[in-house]
Amino acid sequence: MRLDKRIALITGGARGIGRGIAEHYAREGAWVAVADLDGDAATDTARAIEAAGGTAMGLAMDVTDEQAVDRGVAEIVNQWGGLHIALANAGIQHIDPLDKLAFADWQKVMRVHLDGAFLVTRAALQQMYAGDGGVMLYMGSVHSLEASPLKAPYVAAKHGMLGLCRAVAKEGASHGVRSNIICPGFVRTPLVDKQIPEQAKELGISEQEVISNVMLKNTVDGEFTTVEDVSELAVHLAAFPSAALTGQSVVVSHGWHMQ
Repeated sequence: MRLDKRIALITGGARGIGRGIAEHYAREGAWVAVADLDGDAATDTARAIEAAGGTAMGLAMDVTDEQAVDRGVAEIVNQWGGLHIALANAGIQHIDPLDKLAFADWQKVMRVHLDGAFLVTRAALQQMYAGDGGVMLYMGSVHSLEASPLKAPYVAAKHGMLGLCRAVAKEGASHGVRSNIICPGFVRTPLVDKQIPEQAKELGISEQEVISNVMLKNTVDGEFTTVEDVSELAVHLAAFPSAALTGQSVVVSHGWHMQ
């Protein structure tokens, strides 16, 4: 029970990687607030966690809405008395070459990833600073560290999240707050499944070629990273006992991008 009675917030927690981490945190003893744009899905995930013996609540939260984020964090504190771990995980993707990219699509991706991460960070830090510190985590990507074609807003936002993580590590240290960013390779989630036909169309290749020659080309074994791989790392970073590990980008990608 590495996270026994630690209170955790996970945005984008109703599906995919977020849900996997929420369930894993609960198995490790955390009380998990599952926040998602889809409030019904967040509630369903929380109920599933509780049915499995964990402690959870579901929250409807649009991470681009300042009041919604502040209200959600306040609800966690009012019900459970604090906040120890926050994971800014909510994300979207958009596939387009830069010369055809609409400004509105650029802004949408940046708002969810970067503005959302900031709003969650600010609300979480206010609670952590008032208590005994805590852990601020971010769901980055290998694209926090390098680029791929057709994903400029996503790449830029994920690079920005790395900078935010490092700033939190510097500012948060004196308040007992650690900060790290998880950088997965391709995980076979609905977000990735949606990209496969989009990239196939833009690149003029088959969907299987997108998988083997684009997504998994630079891995050591041609394998997708799994939700379980990422959730295990998320538990480890949340449970790490000191500031010896802070301000770091930790890559989990089957060898795609070695630091």
